[in-house]
Amino acid sequence: MSRESDEMSRRDFLAKSAAGFALASLPAWFAREARAASTESAAARPRRIAKNDTIQIGVIGPGGSKKGYHMGLNVTRHLASKEGVKVVAACDVDATHLKEACDVFGPDCKGYRDFRDLLADRNVDAVVIGTPDHWHAYICIAAMKAGKDVYCEKPLTLTIDEGKKLVKVWRETGRVFQTGSQQRSDAKFRLACELVRNGRLGRLKLVSTHLPTGPNGGPFEVQRAPSDLDWNMWLGPARWTPYIPERCHRDFRWWMEYSGGMLTDWGAHHNDIAQWALGMDRFGPVSVHGSGKYPAVLGPSCFNTFPEFDLEFKYPNGVTLRCTNQGENGVNFIGEEGSIFVSRGQIRASDERLLNDPLPANAERLYVSDDHGQNFLDCIRSRKQPICDAEIGHRSVTVCHLANICLRLHGRELRWDPKKEEFVDDPEANAMLARPQRKPWIV
Repeated sequence: MSRESDEMSRRDFLAKSAAGFALASLPAWFAREARAASTESAAARPRRIAKNDTIQIGVIGPGGSKKGYHMGLNVTRHLASKEGVKVVAACDVDATHLKEACDVFGPDCKGYRDFRDLLADRNVDAVVIGTPDHWHAYICIAAMKAGKDVYCEKPLTLTIDEGKKLVKVWRETGRVFQTGSQQRSDAKFRLACELVRNGRLGRLKLVSTHLPTGPNGGPFEVQRAPSDLDWNMWLGPARWTPYIPERCHRDFRWWMEYSGGMLTDWGAHHNDIAQWALGMDRFGPVSVHGSGKYPAVLGPSCFNTFPEFDLEFKYPNGVTLRCTNQGENGVNFIGEEGSIFVSRGQIRASDERLLNDPLPANAERLYVSDDHGQNFLDCIRSRKQPICDAEIGHRSVTVCHLANICLRLHGRELRWDPKKEEFVDDPEANAMLARPQRKPWIV
C-alpha cells in the first residue's frame, strides 16, 4: 500500500465511521443488535442541548494541505458536526495550517501558535491532539493537568516510559480520555472480538496482524525551514536537526526520532484489536522475538524505521500474536475450529456458520460504540471513560514499541513483565524504554 492510498484509507475509514457502520456487511443477528444499540445510545442523549451545555473544543496540531496530513482537522471537523459542540480554538506551529483550520471553523475559532496558550484558554473544555507522535505525551499530560478532556490520535506515545507517566496523570486527574483507535467503534471488529472471546473458534492458537510495508526514502536534501513553520517548536522534545521537508507533516512517521514507522502507525490499530479479542488490552505479552529489515539506504537524512518486519509475541494464556508486513491488511484469528479475518472493509470466516450463528444470551459482550467521536462527547457529558481510554491506548502501543526495541536489538528474544512494565533481566533493553528529550519538553 502506497503512502497516498494509506492516507485515503484513513480518511475513508473516518468518513464511514462518521456515517455509522455498514450494517449490510454484518450477519443479520448482529446487525439487528447493532442497530438497536445505536438507537438506544441516541435516545439516551439530551434531546435539546442548552447553550451552556455546549462542549467547546480546541485542536492542537490540526495539520492541513501540506502533504495532505490533516487527521487532527478531520477528527475535529467530525466532532464539530455533532449537536452541542463548538470549535473555539486551534493551534499549529505551521502558520499556513493554522489559518486553514481557523478558516474551516469560522471567526469564533481563535488561533494560537503555542499550545500552552490554548491550554490556558478557559473557554476550551476539551482538546483534540493531532500533532506528530513525539509531542503526544507532553501535550496530553499538560492538557489533563490544565483540566481539559483529551482526544489524542494514535499511536498514543513515542516510548513506553512516556505511556506509563501519561497513564499515571490520567488516573490522578480523572479526565475523560479517548485514544483515536477508531477500529474499536467499527462493529465488524467488535463482532470478531466477541466471537473470539466467547470461544467460537475453539482454543485460539494464533492471531496475525498484517500491516502495510513501510517506505524507503533518502538521502534527502537539507533546506532552509519555510517562514511559516516554527521548526524549533515542531522538533520540541526531539533532538535538534537541520530542516528536511521529509521529516515533517505526513512523513514524520518514517523517522524513529518522531514515531515508530508502520509498526506504530498501523500496528497501533491492529494490535489493539488483537489485544481486545484476547482480553489483554490492559495487560500485554510476556515475550517477543522476530526479524526486520532497515531501509535500503541509511544515513542521517534517510528514513530510519523498519519497512519490513515479522515478529512473534507470546501471551500468558499461550496464544501467539504474529505481527508482519506480509499478507492482506487486517487481523486474522486462527483457532482449533476455524478462523475469522477482519479488516476495515470486511469480516469473513473459514465457515459462514462461525459468523451467522448468534451468540448465546449469556455470552460476554464488549463495550459498544458505533461512532468514536460521539462516544468521546457522550463521555464528556456522562464522565464515564470512552471505549479506548488512556490505559488501553498505552498498552496497545506498548506492543508496537516492544517490536521496535526487539528489532533494534537484532530480533533476539526479550522477556517482558507486563505488571512491572519492564524487561526481565535485560538492562540493555530496559535502557530503550525511554529516550532523551530536549529541555524544557521533558515528560
